[in-house]
Amino acid sequence: MILFASRLALATGLAFAAAAPVFAQTADQAEGDAGKERVEDDLHSRQVDYQGNIIVSAAGLEQLDVLAGTSVFEAEDIQRNLNGQIGEVLAKLPGVSATSFAPGSSRPVLRGFQGERVRVLVDGIGTADVSNTSVDHATSIDPLTAERIEVLRGPAVLLYGSQAIGGAVNVIDKRIPTRIPDKGYHLDALIAGDTATDLRSGGASLDVPLGSNFVIHVDGTWRETSDLEIPGFQIAPALRAEILEEAAEEEAEGEFEEAEEFREAANQQGFVPNTASETWTVNGGFGLILGESTFGASIGLYDTNYGVPGRPGVEHAHEEGEDGEEEGEEEGEEIVTIDLEQFRADFKGDIYLGEGFFQRLKLRAGFSDYTHTEFEGDEVGTVFDSKSVEARAELVQNEGGVSRGAIGIQYRHRDFFAEGAEAYVPPNLTDQFSVFALQEFGTGPLQVELAGRFETTDVEDQLNRIARDFDTFSGAVGLIYEGDDAFRVGVNVSRAERAPSAEELFSNGPHIATQAFEIGDPDLSTESAWGVEGFVRGRVGGAQLSLAVFQQWFDDYIFITQNGLEEDGLPVFVYLQQDADYFGVEGDISFPLFDNGGFGVVADLSGSYVSAELGDGTSVPRIPPLSLLGGLEVQTNAFDVRGEVQWFAEQDQVAAFETPTDEFAFVNFLVSWRPLANNENITVQVAADNVFDVTGRRHASFTKDFVPLAGRNFRASVRFSF
Repeated sequence: MILFASRLALATGLAFAAAAPVFAQTADQAEGDAGKERVEDDLHSRQVDYQGNIIVSAAGLEQLDVLAGTSVFEAEDIQRNLNGQIGEVLAKLPGVSATSFAPGSSRPVLRGFQGERVRVLVDGIGTADVSNTSVDHATSIDPLTAERIEVLRGPAVLLYGSQAIGGAVNVIDKRIPTRIPDKGYHLDALIAGDTATDLRSGGASLDVPLGSNFVIHVDGTWRETSDLEIPGFQIAPALRAEILEEAAEEEAEGEFEEAEEFREAANQQGFVPNTASETWTVNGGFGLILGESTFGASIGLYDTNYGVPGRPGVEHAHEEGEDGEEEGEEEGEEIVTIDLEQFRADFKGDIYLGEGFFQRLKLRAGFSDYTHTEFEGDEVGTVFDSKSVEARAELVQNEGGVSRGAIGIQYRHRDFFAEGAEAYVPPNLTDQFSVFALQEFGTGPLQVELAGRFETTDVEDQLNRIARDFDTFSGAVGLIYEGDDAFRVGVNVSRAERAPSAEELFSNGPHIATQAFEIGDPDLSTESAWGVEGFVRGRVGGAQLSLAVFQQWFDDYIFITQNGLEEDGLPVFVYLQQDADYFGVEGDISFPLFDNGGFGVVADLSGSYVSAELGDGTSVPRIPPLSLLGGLEVQTNAFDVRGEVQWFAEQDQVAAFETPTDEFAFVNFLVSWRPLANNENITVQVAADNVFDVTGRRHASFTKDFVPLAGRNFRASVRFSF
């Protein structure tokens, strides 16, 4: 605790050098606001309005300070940061990075956590894909038609399950309408393109009322990209030197053809081969609005095909197969692509119960039939199938009196099956049931928040007849003081537990897409963590400030790491357990420099830092480095003009067999134009990212040594809303 206190003091000083760019506007900001009113809103609150105008969708708590690091992206923010994968859309937020495995697959990294510790949700329940099981698996969400995105950092496990021990990303879409359009219809559309990936994309959604209380909805998207353009060499200097050395060795042995292949790989520059993608989605739904109650359902299809960039110079071998090849016989590197399809059906209900103790019953359920196929060249390598069901119900209290809150139950079932030469995970079943409660006390400046969740998880390896069951309990208590101008300061103490996943328990085999031989441990125990988080947020003078500092102490932390051995020509990665400590600070500050009514200038700063160490004193793998972002934005009735610099420090605190990454900085510019007077129904944006064509490598990525971030990129987009 003394160490934490000293770090807290240090972080408080650091925080004012760190803050977020443009965040969410207030939800009740009407379409069509313009002039002085719009500029003043932008100057002071392109942030979350913590007085209830925007809150996360979790029922029962107005402020939800147990999630101290909450951020909300609205439609304009999504357009400003548009990308096909949700991880890249959010990567500029403080405390957020991305796995950046490939342009077709990038998942959010929250406070250094990824994979099984970050849940990605669609309106409160899981995406039901397998993106959490491996970094090469895409998230089945297209941000083109998202209405808003909520990023929940902190003890979000209390709301959404133990897989959110590091946080959650909740994407709110419009598949199930919950309100009647003011006009005879409501249309949203977005088209976009860029130069770094030759992006061509478009999406639209339409709500049409049939009668006075029934609405139908349809939406669809299409996106196509070419190979990713990059500055300089594809391969990081250290790996490039190794490959050139191997080329020299092959040449010395008289293997001139092999030597030339190594040199070609080492000298690849300008683009990353096999990173093109094509994605389309279609969804339909309806909503029934009966007074203060709503019901609805939807169905949808998500389909994507994307390339998986191979590690240059790597070859692998299969075990003996049907064609009679002997075990260990090497095959050359194949081009790997993934074809992913998901059918999804959803139900949503919000039932008004009256003025008694409970005001509302909220229901949410989803079914998913998911398949993705990994192709090696033209041949089918491995097929992954997953059928899942998830449902939750919440009873929300009336807000009268000194307490507010909700209680709920949640159930999740997954039936996973993989077949093929590299089905590294055996068929398995996962069943999870939980109960949770959230409670907030106090109407004055001092408030207390309590939350708890009990969860039971059963995981079964159906091939080897191994069954494990886990009971976990998580809880949090928060103490908050609210001063003038909605300035809030508080501290949360939490205890969270997570059951190991089927992949962590039962993996045992080669995985071509990640070019690793992955080995799980069926004897893994429950992972648990104590956490302390302090935060301040609100207005200080004319500035909007948000700062969070956190420390987590893990017992039996589960992680995957390379052990230096090889199997089937692939490096071996094993799942291990060890104690671990996480410390971090993240913050943002936005303040007006000038405002004369129709013209304003806003400056913003953001930053985040995470330090994570295992019990033996070594570093936790793939922890993002210190990052800072500074922006300056001129805002008028019709135009916004923004320039920003995003800097990433070098990361040399690395695990065994992990390579460091160099520091780099991107300079970005954006112009946003609202061509129609007195409304914002059309927004045209043009942007230039990484203007100086700098090579950047994201440390949280497994593929950072051979998949750098995009080079200079010019983007254009148009958003309609009528």
